[in-house]
Amino acid sequence: MPTEPHLSFRNLSVAYGPSSVVKDVSFTVQRGEVAAVVGESGSGKTQTALAILRLLPAQATPSGAIVFEGEDLLALSARRLDAIRGRRIAFIFQEPMSALDPLFSVGAQIGAILRLRMGLSQSAAAKRAEELLDLVGIPEPARRLRAYPHELSGGQRQRVAIAMAISCGPDLLIADEPTTALDVTVAARILELLMDLKRRLGMALIFISHDLSLVRRFADSVQVMRNGEIVESGPAAEILSAPKQEYTRLLLAAVPEPRQARPVGDAPIVLSARDISMAYRLRGGWLAGKLEIKAVDGVSLTLRKGRTLGIAGESGSGKSTLGRALLKLIPAQGAIIFEGRNLTALDRAEMRPLRRFMQLVFQDPYGSLSPRMRIGDVVSEGLRVHEPALTQEERDRRAARALEEVSLDPDLRRRFPHELSGGQRQRVAIARAMILKPRLVVLDEPTSALDRSVQIEILALLRNLQDAHGLAYIFISHDLAVLRALADEIAVMKDGRIVEQGEARQILEAPRDAYARALVAAAFGGDEV
Repeated sequence: MPTEPHLSFRNLSVAYGPSSVVKDVSFTVQRGEVAAVVGESGSGKTQTALAILRLLPAQATPSGAIVFEGEDLLALSARRLDAIRGRRIAFIFQEPMSALDPLFSVGAQIGAILRLRMGLSQSAAAKRAEELLDLVGIPEPARRLRAYPHELSGGQRQRVAIAMAISCGPDLLIADEPTTALDVTVAARILELLMDLKRRLGMALIFISHDLSLVRRFADSVQVMRNGEIVESGPAAEILSAPKQEYTRLLLAAVPEPRQARPVGDAPIVLSARDISMAYRLRGGWLAGKLEIKAVDGVSLTLRKGRTLGIAGESGSGKSTLGRALLKLIPAQGAIIFEGRNLTALDRAEMRPLRRFMQLVFQDPYGSLSPRMRIGDVVSEGLRVHEPALTQEERDRRAARALEEVSLDPDLRRRFPHELSGGQRQRVAIARAMILKPRLVVLDEPTSALDRSVQIEILALLRNLQDAHGLAYIFISHDLAVLRALADEIAVMKDGRIVEQGEARQILEAPRDAYARALVAAAFGGDEV
């Protein structure tokens, strides 16, 4: 006799006024099963997951049923549902900064859950919180208990969010893109941790992702969503080996193609750096005084016109700090030579004319664009500083051409950032950099928040822009598959230092350093590089 499903969706729909974002979704999750829900942004994955614990916005109207161990969660009283939230069903959100309270230390936040839900004393909760931070791979967990969310890297914040979710040993864990912001080695460890918890606790897991290559490693079943509907569902082995739907086949094929090796030639050197170092001073305990952490420690590199240097490494390795130091956005020691000019001694005013030639594209395409400015004003903002004599009409024409160059409709310049998709917003960020005709562009995780299919489009765009303008790129990423698609050379960073550097193919196929080997193994597993 078949067992009763642990959780079942029965014709779930979620509507916002006349528009439905989830449409008649039905599938089941067995006890101990890993059920993956995959699809691109806007497919309805997260809305389906939020409906489980009734975490949808007030204007959303769910219908149908979500039955958990015989109880319809959509029909439960608020009191009964509150007893289930966190204790029996827990949620790991994709964006950890919005899931953590900026006013409380991470130890206080984890401890509050343990005291409220598990009835632990304050001392017992603090001890368990330290164990949880160690379990999810946060170094120096005793010290990190006192840290506030803004003092942690993005990957560390996500690990804190995971620690909070698993703190009460839930029966069902919902993980909404939990590894998107994590390095490959940390992501692998987190997934292994989740699988271990599932086995030991008999916990079921709903894993939401846009990455089918990740899902294939551990999912028991797969539900493929598109436009709010499940277009294909079944055992993971069957779906991933012989998909019936064209959309599923497209998702499986969405892997960035490796870049072909290109000769270095005698292209001029755009940037060279020698012995770049940068340290942060952090407060210690009552008696410990201040602590100094070397974020970048003696880094040297050279970048030629038309080439891409990939910077790889885990969160906290110093990648982003190095990128900002090379652009003189933060103070650092060492020599920075840009197109033959030593930038080391230049002050802020002397750097200003050079800024247009050294541009930065940020990781978050939404947070880097002002929500109050129209797209045309965002793209042309730099022209106000570097070409102040231009009229508004001339700036508008330049913005239209910049949007066309990144394959966007010029009419979008009259819209606001929230009206665009994530991929469109990242193209806008690239257009904002390109409009100033730079020679060097530092790209800090510019594709990490995007679906694989959109990543492929952005990488193709960056290659085309590089070929057309002879741009030099520094591409910072924890995703080696992305670096493989764009980088000519790769430098692997750990603890602020470059531990291995060389041609991309050599680093990815035969890394010499043990840490670089671990990154490659975690990124590609047994897949051919």
